[in-house]
Amino acid sequence: MMPKTHVVALGGSLLRPEEAEKRRQWLGQLRQLVVHLEGNEYRLGIVVGGGLPAREGIELARNIISDSDKLDEVGIAATRLNATILQQIFLDAGCDVASSIPKSTEECAELLQSHSIVVMGGTVPGHTTDAVAISLAKDCGAKNCIIATNVPYVYDKDPREYEDAKPMFDISINDLELITGTKKLNPGQSAVVDPIAVGWAKQFSIDIAVLDGRNISLLDSALEGKEFDGTMIRSV
Repeated sequence: MMPKTHVVALGGSLLRPEEAEKRRQWLGQLRQLVVHLEGNEYRLGIVVGGGLPAREGIELARNIISDSDKLDEVGIAATRLNATILQQIFLDAGCDVASSIPKSTEECAELLQSHSIVVMGGTVPGHTTDAVAISLAKDCGAKNCIIATNVPYVYDKDPREYEDAKPMFDISINDLELITGTKKLNPGQSAVVDPIAVGWAKQFSIDIAVLDGRNISLLDSALEGKEFDGTMIRSV
């Protein structure tokens, strides 16, 4: 029997905390967790966002390029850089990691048949790494997807704009769709969960766990099926 596959979307912001020491600590804790999970026969598909390098690259190119697909390609390149950083960290720890960075979720799912860990970034313009992670969960037969970012919960409205924004702990995918809307994000734009990913999760009946990825113990709990501090989004 094949080990169960888990899919995690890591926000690119997690790789770029402001303080270098925190960055090293977080990467070390993530490596330790992945080594532990591999030892317990987990299979992990990890999708990494672009974070600051993507936003900076897109802003630089936007001064010259107006085509949104071309700007998305800049962001995708940043996600693949971040994916390579994590891939090499896990390889250095002796993990069974695929040596290539897949360019599609189908390729990633195939690599997970023969490797414990596969790390990837974005795929095609118009699809954020949240959407890629949901697509990968579908291709792997996973029933849920963890979205780890620098926001601890889904809120009823944007907490960056509204002081009275309230965290939500257990909601339906329909509730989430009312919050995120269905409009595609612009290149470099971010949301706690991408509207395209929400629509796909609804279509494919995939549950989503949103948590603060800066706290590796929360990611550990969610992966092991334990209670965690965050938002659980149920597709049914």
